[in-house]
Amino acid sequence: MSNKEVKAALKSAREAIRNKEYKEALKHCKAVLKQEKNNYNAWVFIGLAAAELEQPDQAKGAYKKAIELEPNQLLAWQGLANLYEKPNQTDVKGDLADVYQKLLELYESGDKQKWCDVCNKLVELYHQEKKYLEVAETCQRLIQMKQKEGAEKAELHQLWKKMIRLLKDSTPNQDNKTEQLLLTAFENAVNSADTVPGEDHQNLYKDFIQRLSKFPHETARLEKACNDMMALYPTVSYPLEVLCLHFVQSGTLSEEALHCFSRLLEMDASSGPGIIGFGIKCLQEKKYKEAVKSLTEGLEKTSQCPAAWHYLAEAQMKIHEHRDAVLSCNQALEALGTPEGPSLRRKNLILQLKAEALIKIADADAAEAAIKALEQIVDASSDPVVLAIRGQAYLNKGLMDQASKISQELLLSHPDLSESHALEGFIHYSQKDYEQAERSFLNAIERKAETAEYHQYLGLTYWFMSDETKKDKGKALTQFLKAAKLDSYLGSVFCYLGNYYRDIAGDKIRARGCYKKAFELDGTDEESGTAAVDLSVELGDMDTALTILNEVTEKASPGTAKWAWLHRGLYYLRTDQPTQAVAEATKHRPDVCCLWKLLGDTCTSVHVISPSKVNVQVLGSLLGKNAGKQVLEKTELLRLGGRCYGRALKLMSLPSIWCDLGINYYRQAEHLTAMGTDMNEISELLDKSLQCLKKAVRLDSQNHLYWNALGVVASCSAIGNYALAQHSFIKSIQAEQINVVAWTNLGVLYLATGNIEQAHEAFKVAQSLEPSYLLCWIGQALIAETIGSYETMDLFRHTTELSMHTEGAKGYAHWVCSTLQDKSNRNTELYLYNIVQMNAIPAAQVLLSKYTERNPDDASAFTMLGYLNEYLHLKRQAADAYERAASLLKNSEDTEKYNTAMQNYGRSLCALGQYDKAIEVYTSTPLAEFDGIVGIALAYFKKGLLQESIKAYEKALSVAESEQDKANILTALAIIEYKQNKVDAAKTLLFKCSLKEPSAESLMALCTLGLVKQDATLATAALKELLKHEKGDDRIYERCLIASAVYALQGRNVEVQKEISKAIHSNPNNPVLWSLLSRLVPQYASLKAKGGAVAGNVAHVFDVNQGKEVLLSIAVNQLAAGCHMLEDEKNNPLKNIQKAIHLCPDNPAAWAVLMAACHAENTVTVCLNNTQPKRTGLEMTLVSTVSAKTGENNLPRNYIQTLEDWCLCQAIASLDETGKLSEAEALCTKGLKSCPEHPALFLLLRQVQCKQLLQSHKELPDTILEELRKTVMTSSTSVAAWQWLAKVYQSQRMMVGAEMCYRKSLQLASQQGSWNGKLSSLLRLAMLALEICMANVSDEHWPSLVQEATTEALKLSSCPLAALLQALLQYNRKMGARETRRMLERLVYQPGNPESIVSVARWYLLQHLHAKDDYELIDVLIENAKANGDVRVLELYEKLSASA
Repeated sequence: MSNKEVKAALKSAREAIRNKEYKEALKHCKAVLKQEKNNYNAWVFIGLAAAELEQPDQAKGAYKKAIELEPNQLLAWQGLANLYEKPNQTDVKGDLADVYQKLLELYESGDKQKWCDVCNKLVELYHQEKKYLEVAETCQRLIQMKQKEGAEKAELHQLWKKMIRLLKDSTPNQDNKTEQLLLTAFENAVNSADTVPGEDHQNLYKDFIQRLSKFPHETARLEKACNDMMALYPTVSYPLEVLCLHFVQSGTLSEEALHCFSRLLEMDASSGPGIIGFGIKCLQEKKYKEAVKSLTEGLEKTSQCPAAWHYLAEAQMKIHEHRDAVLSCNQALEALGTPEGPSLRRKNLILQLKAEALIKIADADAAEAAIKALEQIVDASSDPVVLAIRGQAYLNKGLMDQASKISQELLLSHPDLSESHALEGFIHYSQKDYEQAERSFLNAIERKAETAEYHQYLGLTYWFMSDETKKDKGKALTQFLKAAKLDSYLGSVFCYLGNYYRDIAGDKIRARGCYKKAFELDGTDEESGTAAVDLSVELGDMDTALTILNEVTEKASPGTAKWAWLHRGLYYLRTDQPTQAVAEATKHRPDVCCLWKLLGDTCTSVHVISPSKVNVQVLGSLLGKNAGKQVLEKTELLRLGGRCYGRALKLMSLPSIWCDLGINYYRQAEHLTAMGTDMNEISELLDKSLQCLKKAVRLDSQNHLYWNALGVVASCSAIGNYALAQHSFIKSIQAEQINVVAWTNLGVLYLATGNIEQAHEAFKVAQSLEPSYLLCWIGQALIAETIGSYETMDLFRHTTELSMHTEGAKGYAHWVCSTLQDKSNRNTELYLYNIVQMNAIPAAQVLLSKYTERNPDDASAFTMLGYLNEYLHLKRQAADAYERAASLLKNSEDTEKYNTAMQNYGRSLCALGQYDKAIEVYTSTPLAEFDGIVGIALAYFKKGLLQESIKAYEKALSVAESEQDKANILTALAIIEYKQNKVDAAKTLLFKCSLKEPSAESLMALCTLGLVKQDATLATAALKELLKHEKGDDRIYERCLIASAVYALQGRNVEVQKEISKAIHSNPNNPVLWSLLSRLVPQYASLKAKGGAVAGNVAHVFDVNQGKEVLLSIAVNQLAAGCHMLEDEKNNPLKNIQKAIHLCPDNPAAWAVLMAACHAENTVTVCLNNTQPKRTGLEMTLVSTVSAKTGENNLPRNYIQTLEDWCLCQAIASLDETGKLSEAEALCTKGLKSCPEHPALFLLLRQVQCKQLLQSHKELPDTILEELRKTVMTSSTSVAAWQWLAKVYQSQRMMVGAEMCYRKSLQLASQQGSWNGKLSSLLRLAMLALEICMANVSDEHWPSLVQEATTEALKLSSCPLAALLQALLQYNRKMGARETRRMLERLVYQPGNPESIVSVARWYLLQHLHAKDDYELIDVLIENAKANGDVRVLELYEKLSASA
């Protein structure tokens, strides 16, 4: 086919297409393609024809082939676009967009109109696909093209509006570019509008501002847009509202923001955002109530503002409306939705605030909700404050372990965070560990002093801390005042301030003011409200009282504010108004049944009160008299109640009133039975009661209460109609299935009739219906008691845990006393659990105290109460209880019980030290029983009437039945004989005991006798026997004490400590043994003094009550170990003995130890710190204090004399050391006047006088030296005396004499087993010899003496001073030797050596290194000196460097 033919064929194809003959067109095109495969037009025509023939794939292929041939020709692209635009082409929108893009490219330089049309199509296509970025970009291209073409402003405005319309659906979190293009469109649309101002323009501006408000980072544009709109539309509030909400949401409270809030409120006083803004301003100004009011009002109008809800919750927290704060937080979270970025941070803050509010509510459910809230916080685990809040939530929920774990972690990771210490404080406070709580809250306050809660809890800690702080609550007051100052809305603080002013200061006016303030802040605080009313009444301000009560009762919903109603009634009672009210009511409306019923209820309600306490004034009109008042007792008042019910029944015969009347008759009978009245009257009353209750059940057989009451009356012993009672209880249960009372009563009936199994089943059903119902548990306890079950005590204890009930209280106390009386069960599991672990004795004592208040005529209860008080060492209370029991039994027929009660009373008086009264009580009884005779014998002995005591004990011996009792009496007689200085007779009696059947008591007494008389053989033999008979843990402390004393008597000091250590190994949780070890270590194992201090601390941890004695022992141990304040500021002898004196100021030994501690600290200050001592001038005060305290206490005379002598010597030594020689001499002279034959004092006098002579630096005459030697010989067993004489000889250059004295002191120390004495003598001997060596005296004796003495010292202990002396000897011999450097370096660089030793070694090492020119090692040494602050060495280094 030629070229002409091709053109002709194409022309034919075009004609065929024009004529819609598409198949014909395809033939022509295919003919062309056979000739020319790449003919562009042919492919385009094929595409067109195929498209029309519904052959899209062929059409698409043809178009694409044409495009491939001529990519920049329009026809193929237009055809492909037309193909893709067909409705049946669904999956080609992406390809269509590409085609449009190509068409835009091809049209751009040519037909602008077509370009715009394609552009519009492309925009619509992208919009359908929700490709907003492409929509925005394409719209912008279209507008830019129009702008180039010079389009009209109106047309461009419409295009910008169209762009806004298309992009309005895009979400605010769309990509930033789309957002920016949309905002640009808004800006252009707003600026290109024709009619300004105008409604459309105003709406457009609103849309623009609304859109901007959704983008937190477009703050500047939002503010500009709002300001521009306000300028154009000054009366429209919308931009101001948006701007205000923007400021609220962003937390920006600048001057500009506050100005906006004010301006908006001026424009529209009811505007939600404006009111919210005002509320935030109030919050900022700490006007919290106004803030809550405004924010609440604003949020009613503008509820979808999470920040405002957050602010409201914050304000509510400030005024402690915690439940409202939780609701506000929930609203904030709901309004926040699913946040990101800054909103997420706000969500975290809201959740944190919600958790804090829930914690303040302080119940388990709120704590659980708080934990859940905290779990939603992002990265909560990394925020210590959130962790602290979680810890509080765990604490509120009772999960102490989790709370403690968080507290420990926070204290380790964030020790400077106040919340860490506060959480620790809350935990200690909840555990009543007030001392630790105090420390924690003080630490928290130190870090954040402006937190009121910390001051409040510190105040509460001081309030509850101890007996001393209860007497003087000044510390608590200070903290409460600080808390109130920091937070004036904290109602509980004002309540406690009220308590302080009322109970402690006695300032009722100020107390009332505090209570009123507390109640105003918290209307639910019944305690404050009640106290405010009571104090107003006491102060005579009845109007204020009534005003408070009226305010509460007016606001109260039904069933609430019962206290206010009660006090309002009491108010009327005080002002005589209720009497008039009742009288008027019954006078004017005697036809009202309920008034008479109410009077009947009131009169019958006294049945629970003791008859002695019922004296009620009643109007004469109620008693059938015209006027006046009459006082009625319980019997008459109950009768009046019956008459009132009768009057009510005449008016209206209701079953409930018949039931009330029946119960009233029953209560009358019950009262008369207790009073012991005539049985005929009681029977008549019970019969009436039965008839009334039968009438009630006939009138209303479906009321379970009537049936139950009938059953109770029928089952009482005076009627005994058990069949009727059983029938009634069953009918009551049938009428009301969930009827715990009827089931319990049925159980009681079965129990009373001996049907144990049925009773158990009835009680079991009652328990299942209501597990906390007390009486069914008492029933089960009685069943267990009847069958002898081991669970009886557990059941009775459970009843007391549920509530106070006389039956349960007495039952539990009875079982506690019975268990205590059985001495054989002390190590059983049952005893350890029921008595020890469950703290049974104090619990039973408290219950019996309450029981006896309600039942003051129960002698057995008072007897048990006395017994328990004795166990608790409450001697006065025990005596009172026994006296009451005896007085109740005095006129009873049971003389045996009376005599026992009197003997109990006598025993308790003897324990109180009232021996005359005890003897009088005992002699008022027959004294035929063993216990009574022994009791009076002991009273005689305590009184000092030894002969009478012997006679009584001999009488007791004649009636004693068991060998144990006889042995105990013989032991008591032996003690009396010893008291009369008849030692041999005492020994005989004790031997007599041990020959028959040796008891532990007799063997202990025999051993003690041996100890007192220094008879080691007797003491050892007795101890051997004692250890044979006494095994186990019983009386282990006494055995240890006696065994230690025996070992000490034998001179086996090591065994003393070993014996107690062995006992502790077997009983590691016994605090008394640890205390004993701490007490004996300084005397018998001073090498282990640090261990003794540890033992004391262990005893203190196990039992705080040991603190008084143990702290003293700890201080003595620390003194023996050489501890001082420079080592440890908090744990040192001075601090511990001060604590001991605070705990027990009457102990003279503690004051003596304080003197020693002060002396030690003064010595350390001078020797180690080279500063003046601080604790001077205390000697005379402390000596006089010790004398005063020994006079106050009943202590052995030898002990007092020894203690006072020691204190005098210590005072003289302290005065001597501080240079107060004249005072020291005067004190010595004074002491020698009262005790001229006192060698230690005489020696001290000579030491003081000699010191004055030695200070003159004159040579002492031989006569004086001889006098001093004779003085020392009078105290020849004193190691210190010989050491002092050696020092005198040394000062006089009498080196050989000094050596001999030191050797004498060493010999004495070895004989006495004194480790300290041996070590000090060896070191002094070595220092003497070294001084001579350093003076370059050529005598080999002295260097060998240094070596010998220091070697022996190092055998005793790893003594750094001995090592230093050896190093200095080496330095003196061979200064430049390597060994010298090695020895000195070991002292300098080895850790643990005292700084004073190290400093000397460093000084000599520097000289050695300087001599060797070893600059590298000198640099190391100087760095070490700088690190340790060794000024002396640094000064030497400067001098040596300057000289070099």
